[in-house]
Amino acid sequence: MTKTIAEKILSEHSGTDAYAGDIIVADIDAALVQDGTGPLAVQQLQKLGMEKAAKPERTVLFIDHAAPSPRKELSNAHKILRDFAARTGAILSDVNEGVCHQRMVEDYMNPGEVLIGADSHTCTAGALGAFATGMGSTDVAIGIASGKTWLRVPETFKVYVTGEFKKGVYPKDFILHFIGMIGADGATYKALEFCGPAIDALAMSDRFTLANMAVEAGAKAGLFASDETTRAYLEERGRGDKWRPISADEDASYEQIFKVDVSELEPTVSCPHTVDNTKTVGEVAGTKIDQVLVGTCTNGRIEDLRIVAKMLEGRTRNPNTRLLVCPASRDVYLKAIEEGLIAKLIAAGAAIINPGCAACVGVHAGILGDGEACLATQNRNFQGRMGNPEGFIYLGSPAVAAATAIEGAIADPRKYL
Repeated sequence: MTKTIAEKILSEHSGTDAYAGDIIVADIDAALVQDGTGPLAVQQLQKLGMEKAAKPERTVLFIDHAAPSPRKELSNAHKILRDFAARTGAILSDVNEGVCHQRMVEDYMNPGEVLIGADSHTCTAGALGAFATGMGSTDVAIGIASGKTWLRVPETFKVYVTGEFKKGVYPKDFILHFIGMIGADGATYKALEFCGPAIDALAMSDRFTLANMAVEAGAKAGLFASDETTRAYLEERGRGDKWRPISADEDASYEQIFKVDVSELEPTVSCPHTVDNTKTVGEVAGTKIDQVLVGTCTNGRIEDLRIVAKMLEGRTRNPNTRLLVCPASRDVYLKAIEEGLIAKLIAAGAAIINPGCAACVGVHAGILGDGEACLATQNRNFQGRMGNPEGFIYLGSPAVAAATAIEGAIADPRKYL
């Protein structure tokens, strides 16, 4: 029988002829934890007497959610990860190296592999043609120690995308629109397989954005075929030898097929307090915004910073609106410095945060005050997400973020492009 991308990868890794609905035990190629979830994973292994890493060279512990630490409790949590790495040979990605999901695609993941991570946005690596999924800390802990995990093979939704993006409309607008269309639980435990001519034309950075947000529709994974764009990215990152083509069979069986023409899309914003509460930018234009955040694992790549810096060049942020910019990794930060983007952003009034998650998770570096509103390029806007349940979070593209920073209110970016 023919197979989807998820079924192909999980068949290979379980040594079985796996199809949707099957329960399998699969070999894993890599595992990640971060400073919010990792200490629990380590402590669980210690309780079980299993403090080891089956594949230390592909087990990565990230200090990114509170980096550098804003209080002693988190510093002690960081110490747990540092000590585990020292004892087991696992890799430590320390303060300033960047967000786990960005670093995994930059340096570790390849087509056809399986990644489990104790973070819901682990699915970002699906853009490389890998089966990447988030799990609980205990499940990931056992995977780290054993090199295996169990899971149910997900059914797949095919998302067939056509058309060309209009000026000022970006893949972030598409994924917000799509989540608004199917709902925040519309793809619960499904694999979203993105394909079609509009997807084939996307750069890797845009594919990462879509895969990253698959979980915001409840998906188990967000998957892309591994093609020449994938090969070029891996070659750029020094892993060209790891490339292999991965795609679904033409007559693979899908639970549902969605078709979207991006030519019809407008800049889109997710409104508080759910990602599927979407509106076009015109419907919410003029909404006062106290803080703009550009960055995170969703839109903190060099391509995103280029958009924002270009729109802000020769302009300054609204004096009543803070602008925070956080590169997703050290490599992104260095490239932004090299290209002069950081100087342009600072000249426009931005505060530059060192690579990491910054304000997204609500631990430090941009927590909202009571009643304040933020327009962020992140992936999630749940109540309290940015550290204060009395705050309000809107999600948008980097272009919408730049326009909003200029006006001090949600704004249509097309007038600045």
